[in-house]
Amino acid sequence: MRKNKSLIARIVILACALTFLYLPILMLIIYSFNESKMVTVWTKASLHWYYELFSDSQIGHAVLISLTVAFMTACASVVIGTLAAFVLVRVRSFTGESLFVLLITAPMVLPEVITGLALLMLFVTLGEIIPWFVDRGIFAIWIAHVTFCSAYTTVVIRSRFRELDISIEEAAMDLGAGPIKVFFAVILPAIMPAEVAAFLLSFTMSMDDLVITSFIAGPDSTTLPMLIFSSVRRGLSPEINALATIIVLIVSIFTFFAWLSMVKKQKRMASDAAKAAKAAKLEQQRSTFHSKI
Repeated sequence: MRKNKSLIARIVILACALTFLYLPILMLIIYSFNESKMVTVWTKASLHWYYELFSDSQIGHAVLISLTVAFMTACASVVIGTLAAFVLVRVRSFTGESLFVLLITAPMVLPEVITGLALLMLFVTLGEIIPWFVDRGIFAIWIAHVTFCSAYTTVVIRSRFRELDISIEEAAMDLGAGPIKVFFAVILPAIMPAEVAAFLLSFTMSMDDLVITSFIAGPDSTTLPMLIFSSVRRGLSPEINALATIIVLIVSIFTFFAWLSMVKKQKRMASDAAKAAKAAKLEQQRSTFHSKI
């Protein structure tokens, strides 16, 4: 009886949590098909705001900037995070190790307002020397995003580095492989899941950032979060509902295929394990039969 009550309570709590999280998203998707300009007043179903969205060049430009910066940020952050994690795990101890760790992880604990203000002052000063920083375009936003994304990628990849068996690397070096070949042939494939996770995390954080980008971006470098925020401040627009629906759809598709790939991989591993167990059992029976003969 107690188990049934506990199960019912868990189901109720789970249902309430899922409703709290996903009901607003569901309502947003429903009202994206509303013909009325009032986002809270339903008139009739229509794709009008989707046509308006795809004909809006300003939103398209903002999406292109956000995707470009996010991809560049993810690539650079993974490289920096991999190198930093390698130094922290493989290099035993060196002068200034504590300071190195502090500088790597500082962007994770600093308020975004402080980070954005500090970077703004830096780029304004650099703009007097380097022309690239005068208009604070995509290049400046990219540097700012790499600054805080690298801290998260370092933590993710470092945790994977610590789990590696160093004897495999030593065996590869004993067989004649150099340090660079060991890294690309042994270490990199082993940490690839962490690399992919760090890449996706950096990409998402860069696409989602608003505070730091608001300090850094110039007038011609408006990202998608900045555009949405400014649009919401002027009043809710059904175009934003349509844009959010498309983003949710894309993320859901990628998540579904990732889940499907994971399920297939687990089934393949289970099948291989079953075949290996069956082969071992047959080999054992064969050896037992030969010993009896």
